Amino acid sequence: MPSYYVGTIQVTNVEIWQQYLSQVGATIKVYGGEVLLRGSRYGGPISEVSSGSQLIVVVRFDDEAAAIRWHESAEYQQLVTVRDNGAEVSLVLYSGTA
Repeated sequence: MPSYYVGTIQVTNVEIWQQYLSQVGATIKVYGGEVLLRGSRYGGPISEVSSGSQLIVVVRFDDEAAAIRWHESAEYQQLVTVRDNGAEVSLVLYSGTA
């Protein structure tokens, strides 16, 4: 059954957040994940992220085991400090189908 990480994000430092974004996608792909949605609140362009921006992300994995392997991987864990220095993030794992 597919599993999805849903993240809510409050950007606190745009430059650090962009650094994180430039690297995290590659770690997701290694574990078979796919970003389904990355957007900003109230319809503002995602390209115009500023400090204080509220964002959401939805990442799909084939199953819960793959999702957990990604989250616990050395590749991703190395980015967590960068992520946390650039934003306040809540990341929750859900399993289910559309």
